[in-house]
Parts: sequence; C-alpha cells; structure tokens
Amino acid sequence: MNVLVIEDNEQGLYLVRLLLESRGHQVFGARDGPEGIAAAQESAPDVILLDIQLPHMDGHAVARALRALPSLNSVPIIAVTSYAMGGDRAEALAAGCDAYIEKPIDPDTFVTQVERVVSAGR
Repeated sequence: MNVLVIEDNEQGLYLVRLLLESRGHQVFGARDGPEGIAAAQESAPDVILLDIQLPHMDGHAVARALRALPSLNSVPIIAVTSYAMGGDRAEALAAGCDAYIEKPIDPDTFVTQVERVVSAGR
C-alpha cells in the first residue's frame, strides 16, 4: 500500500514511517499542506494520513482541497491529530476525512487501524 503522510513533526513522521514500512507499506512524506496536496497528486496514494495542525494551511483546508480533486476524491483520508476535544472529530470528518486517530498513536494498533480504513473503502 502507498501511504502519503502529511505531518510537520519530524519525530511523528519517523514513527509513522517506521511502523508502516515494517509491515511492508511504502511511505511518502510531506511537511505542510501545499506540499502534501502536490505530493498526493504526484504519488497516487492508497491512503493519506493527515495531521490537522500544519504550517501554511491547516489539515481541514488540506482535506477540503484534496476532496475537490477528482483524481483523489476516493482516496481515504485519515486525520492523525492531537486535537481531541469534543467537536474535533466531527470537524475533521466534515472537512472530508474518513477516519480519525488521536495522537499519541498506539504503536501496537496504529497500522491495523490504517489498514482497516483502507480495506473498508470510501
């Protein structure tokens, strides 16, 4: 599976990459919203993992921009974020995300959570 991770935190990107690659997935990284949108158009990912708190463009705006692109409309987007207040999940889903995983991620279950979303499709 090709996974695009849009994450500005180097340690967070490292951990997600390590976990996914250990299960045989190919991981591409982007450090901000505009870079992530460009990378999504170039890499044809099977899933996009999207931090909500990003520089230059927040994750909600990135999700809306990705959903506006016909070539990416069916690609699952998973918000992976430390935003864990009451309405944060609903706001991420309303912006176009298909699922929501809270940080800190659980290394024992994270990859299974991602794979489950992808296998369920949109």
